[in-house]
Amino acid sequence: MLEVRHLGRSLPLGGELLEILRDVNFSIAAGEFVTLAGPSGSGKSTLLGCITGLDLPTSGQVFLKGTDISTMRESQLAGIRNRTVGMVFQAFNLIPTLTARENVEVPLYAGSWHGSPSDRAKELLGLVGLSHRLEHRPSQLSGGEQQRVAIARALATEPPLLVADEPTGNLAAAQGKEVLDLLWSLKERLGTTLVIATHDRTVGDYATRWLQLADGELISDAPGPRATSR
Repeated sequence: MLEVRHLGRSLPLGGELLEILRDVNFSIAAGEFVTLAGPSGSGKSTLLGCITGLDLPTSGQVFLKGTDISTMRESQLAGIRNRTVGMVFQAFNLIPTLTARENVEVPLYAGSWHGSPSDRAKELLGLVGLSHRLEHRPSQLSGGEQQRVAIARALATEPPLLVADEPTGNLAAAQGKEVLDLLWSLKERLGTTLVIATHDRTVGDYATRWLQLADGELISDAPGPRATSR
């Protein structure tokens, strides 16, 4: 599903280069639930940016389903993201003026979805337990419900890979557990591959793999607690 080879990312800072990622290597098979852990500043968000094509590596390669995306133009990357990668963020990033249903429909209009966007949105909101919230706007939803809408939106185009950056970071413990239970059930039901960057150790309880970054380097790649549950 995903392969990272000798990935490096650096930025100019005061006449020098600041290395954010250094020679990162790993591969992820379809259907894994991978937790990406590490302290603030370890490079987690930058790594997620590189594997989703939102950021370009300085060196190395990223392969999504066998396709090297490291040197693609933005127009090509946009198409890859729409078909292959769903993204979930800590801040939900829902459009406040749109209803839950309309928020989920947005990526369907940007891509080449052939069915009814409205029907697809209703199906996905039902899948995440929000059939009764179709016409509610984000301000009318709890934090956990907003994250469920964001997950439904990320799954709209049936991407095989779902990438999340601190998806429980703005949620109370009970809401966070509901979101994690939902992500695990989606992995089991749909076969979706999950890569989740987090500070929350509770997320690691759901992982089939633990990746740990420190100072831009991958220092650990180990089985997670649910490694035998795939």
